[in-house]
Amino acid sequence: MSVELGRALVLERPVRVADGAGGHAESWVALGTLWAEVAPGSGRDVAGEEVTLASVPCRITVRAAPFGAPSRPVAGQRFREGGRVFAILAVSERDAGGRYLTCFAREEGPA
Repeated sequence: MSVELGRALVLERPVRVADGAGGHAESWVALGTLWAEVAPGSGRDVAGEEVTLASVPCRITVRAAPFGAPSRPVAGQRFREGGRVFAILAVSERDAGGRYLTCFAREEGPA
């Protein structure tokens, strides 16, 4: 099983920030850059509130990190590559030796 980690993706996690009116808004904080292999699946259009969103499932492979390490992706986080965003839906070990992780993700953006 050959893995080519040739794309630099920024791993981000959501944070709550005060909105100045007593509530909060969601923002994203970078945790670091991981080298990855991205394998896209088939896409589809999803109707949003005011726009149509393109949703493309993909598998993103990265080197494994110990549980609890900030460099280990988890569901609810996302990868960013420039203006592209990949929402992480689930994470599992790719190989029996635990050297790589597969992140099941969805690339989203305006259609």
